[in-house]
Amino acid sequence: MRHAMNHYHILSRLLLYPEPELIAHLSQLDAALEVVPEQHALLRPLLAHLESSSLIDLQQQYVATFDRNPSHSLHLFEHIHGESRDRGQAMVDLMQEYKRHGLQMTGDDLPDFVPLFLEFLAHIDEAASAPLLGDAVHVLAHIGRKLAANGSAYAPVFTLLERLSPVAAEMLAEPPIRDMDEALETFGPGADGVEPLLRQGQGQGLGQVPGGVHPVHFHPQPRRAA
Repeated sequence: MRHAMNHYHILSRLLLYPEPELIAHLSQLDAALEVVPEQHALLRPLLAHLESSSLIDLQQQYVATFDRNPSHSLHLFEHIHGESRDRGQAMVDLMQEYKRHGLQMTGDDLPDFVPLFLEFLAHIDEAASAPLLGDAVHVLAHIGRKLAANGSAYAPVFTLLERLSPVAAEMLAEPPIRDMDEALETFGPGADGVEPLLRQGQGQGLGQVPGGVHPVHFHPQPRRAA
């Protein structure tokens, strides 16, 4: 399965904002993907799109796709928590996971930025990366479905990640729309004094267990009954 580990690095590169360096190395990425023919065939249309389009067009398309369309956001927790306070704790938990494996973040990217997350998976062994991918695949598949519905050339990247996952993706509920402070100001706390957007157990962070450890989870939100 070492080829899958190498592919995390390639997929990370393909999801970054198009720069001249990426275009210059497309032939190398293409050659690396040929190791697994079915995966190469899946991603070949994206590579062809990157090869045949002007850099300015690619950059404009990238911004329109990922920066101006929240449903395509490359920030994992945005699709789970929206702007609720739980997103901040989830970021902290993920950063701790990175540090635990020796990854020190640099630059301005948030820890849940998909290319950064994939780069992280590329640098840890499969025993550690497989369960993390399996936990995040629900969000990744959600992004992929949105991209495919809009005919984006980037959709196959997420299709491949879904295929690499050790578990099947589940559907996501829509994330909270309102900010926690706004909700409290508008509605006030519930009758039991609990903040209105918190589900049972959320006040302790993402999957917190005794001893203060916060495992990283990207589980879909439970759907509300109609």
